[in-house]
Amino acid sequence: MSGVPILSLMLAIPTVAAIACLFAGDRNARLIALAATLVDFALGVMLWANFDIGGAQWQFVESAPLFGRFNYALGIDGMALMLIMLSVFLMPLCILASWESITKRVGLYMAMFLIMEVVMIGVFMAQDLLLFYVFFEAGLIPMYFIIGIWGGANRIYAAFKFFLYTLLGSVLMLIAMIAMIREAGTTDIPTLLNYNFPPEMQTWLWLGFFASLAVKMPMWPVHTWLPDAHVQAPTAGSMILAGVLLKLGSYGFIRFMMPMFPEASAEFMWLVFALSMVAVVYTSLVALVQSDMKKLIAYSSVAHMAIVTAGLYALNQQGIEGALIIMLSHGVVSAALFFCVGVIYDRLHTREIDRYGGLAVNMPAYALFFMLFTMASIGLPGTSGFVGEFLSLAGIYEASSTVAFVCTTGIILGAAYMLYLYRRIVFGELTKDDVKAMPDLNPREWAILAPLAAVALWMGVYPESFLAPMRGDVTTVVARLAPAKPAGDAHLAAGKPKPAAAGHGEASGEAHHAGGVQ
Repeated sequence: MSGVPILSLMLAIPTVAAIACLFAGDRNARLIALAATLVDFALGVMLWANFDIGGAQWQFVESAPLFGRFNYALGIDGMALMLIMLSVFLMPLCILASWESITKRVGLYMAMFLIMEVVMIGVFMAQDLLLFYVFFEAGLIPMYFIIGIWGGANRIYAAFKFFLYTLLGSVLMLIAMIAMIREAGTTDIPTLLNYNFPPEMQTWLWLGFFASLAVKMPMWPVHTWLPDAHVQAPTAGSMILAGVLLKLGSYGFIRFMMPMFPEASAEFMWLVFALSMVAVVYTSLVALVQSDMKKLIAYSSVAHMAIVTAGLYALNQQGIEGALIIMLSHGVVSAALFFCVGVIYDRLHTREIDRYGGLAVNMPAYALFFMLFTMASIGLPGTSGFVGEFLSLAGIYEASSTVAFVCTTGIILGAAYMLYLYRRIVFGELTKDDVKAMPDLNPREWAILAPLAAVALWMGVYPESFLAPMRGDVTTVVARLAPAKPAGDAHLAAGKPKPAAAGHGEASGEAHHAGGVQ
């Protein structure tokens, strides 16, 4: 694929399609959006097929100066590749999920989703700090309109809350970026990843990034916008919000905060662990008492993302790899769960759990898919959830057994609320007449759920196909953190540094730069 600007093509196709949707009729807008997202997915598969595992860290690089220090610079590593694949995989399924439920302003709706695809994959492709910020912030706009125009009864409140929460934190991140550019004299992300910022400056830069990325994930206690946004958003909006947009925050952690500010990352290890532990337990308990299906799954997302932050800040290979797999798994499984809610909402127009019961009788195919995704959310071996949680907990345990114990408690609570949800909806007596009349899955719903189920099982059975492209990049991050890591462990292990871990990180980092990925 030498000479083919595949990354620019992946950005250009949905952009052109979004403009076309604005001037097309309802049916044509749906077809244009579906075709554009399927073409982008095909290009993503080509990207994955041609990615050289063990080769250069940055591949498919494109660069052109724009003005001043602002450059149009694109490129991907293994971590970005996997998150781009997650985005382009989910997007055509979101278009199909909206096929019948969205009936007003269809062209604008499809255009908003296509713009969303551009900014999401642009975040993962950007190799210029200012370009990253533009894509990162631009994601607010289509999501704001998707919630505010096509959402539920309280959509305006939810849209404004989502916008204000995420915008406020991002202003602080912009200030931190300006300080970085003044200090390093460049906006080039690969250069900044190897720049040694002064330790006292790292503290303030870390806090500036944390203010934005913690809201985006979201971390406790700045998570309250998420349940409102999910409840009010249309089904496809919830799918892409949970599937990809929440991952922009955790991507920022591992792309910027950890390798660029290693000393500060080690210094604030205790803070991330503390917030993650509270989030895992608190949001799981809140999920247990929810009567709205969407709210329950939204709170479960906060708990899962808390395990991601804890795994990342274990600052070791297993923890970071596990966090990345959870990000991919949660993207697939949470999107599937929100669609499962949408399937029965479209039939009965309520998300109240007590209105259902006995769906296994008249919707057996639905019950089967819902069971699979429930088990994957819990982390049943053989599903995508198990691999990420096992690796993350192993990495967290190496850093702190206390944090690992609390996170494991959250996983047990997760099993409680997900199985409780499933039992009340699918099992029991089928007594309500309107529930009896609900038909099973139609071909369009099969076409959405079957690929999601296949990927959830694929990740659970053969996770190496997803880990292999990312492993070398994780090793590079661990090597970058290695000199600061003993100080970070000292916060948790009463001053017991682990020089062996640092040595392993350095050795692994050298192996990666030499092109040897195990």
